[in-house]
Amino acid sequence: MTGKRTIVPFGPQHPVLPEPIHLDLVIEDEHVVEAIPSIGYVHRGLESLVDRREYSDFVYLAERICGICSFTHSSTFCQGVEGLMGIEVPARATYLRTMWGEYSRLHSHLLWLGLFADALGFESLFYNAWKIRESILNELEATTGGRVIQGVCKVGGVRRDVTNEFLSGMDKRLDDIEAEMREMTRVFLSDYTLKKRLVGKGVLKADAAYNLGAVGPVARASGLVEDVRTSGYLAYGDISFKPVTVEGCDGYARCEVRCKELFQSVDIIHQIIAGMPEGDVSVPVKGNPDGEFFSRSEQPRGEVIHYLRGNGTKNLTQFRVRTPTLTNVPSLVAMLAGAELADVPQIVLTIDPCIGCMER
Repeated sequence: MTGKRTIVPFGPQHPVLPEPIHLDLVIEDEHVVEAIPSIGYVHRGLESLVDRREYSDFVYLAERICGICSFTHSSTFCQGVEGLMGIEVPARATYLRTMWGEYSRLHSHLLWLGLFADALGFESLFYNAWKIRESILNELEATTGGRVIQGVCKVGGVRRDVTNEFLSGMDKRLDDIEAEMREMTRVFLSDYTLKKRLVGKGVLKADAAYNLGAVGPVARASGLVEDVRTSGYLAYGDISFKPVTVEGCDGYARCEVRCKELFQSVDIIHQIIAGMPEGDVSVPVKGNPDGEFFSRSEQPRGEVIHYLRGNGTKNLTQFRVRTPTLTNVPSLVAMLAGAELADVPQIVLTIDPCIGCMER
């Protein structure tokens, strides 16, 4: 016990980080006293392109903000423009958007579970999670034409319909996928080594999560009922579900929330397919957006906000995005304070950081 403080750099390139973020870790006797984040390594300036692309074409750029939450970004942007212009989207289109949004949540959570298992050295669990994720991506590809970037949302609705016969097949195939996920999550939540490395690590109490503005699984793992889907946007107002919350407040709780949300998404998709209305999937769009609008959605990582401002021309004058990873960085800093240096990588991973999304 020397009491001498040193600064250890973590990132921007690190074996457990799929994307670059840098933390200066102030260390005293192998414990983190303070974590100072630095961001901006992959900033692309996508928001500034909004005044150089017509709003109808900018949907494609909004979708490329993130390679994992791509569908939600395109859906949230379209929802914002439609709110600005007072466009009533057909019910079938909102149901399809909801279904694809939940498929995106499944593929994102399975991606994270695989990456997390790989970071902890569980190769078989990693391959199993990604094998199941392939089934989800196959459904997205069959119904939208794209596995990661779907390009199916447009202002006024969606570009593709899905036949009721194919929807019935998806409904049945989900039962097999659910059975596979149940076996995989049983391992995640009961394995001794995983518990040893997660329970009591990266604790974020409920009051701290609330004060620091945590969102998504990070907030819900601290017992906060924070889920934008309860506001009833898209077709969520017609769906029966409750946000998944647990009280553990640690890394294991954040893993548990994502595991349980897999089955919640399956249940929501079942309800969506059962209640899918008939009718058109888009309406003609005339005129240009004028005014300002906040569009909110629940991404796999939490609440995302798109702010749009138009002046009656084909180009928006302002577009800003607040992503869940940026919102959760203060919570991450709080989790790391007092942690052992060896626990830092898995604590960082438990917030499911998406740096490309955060830096746009």
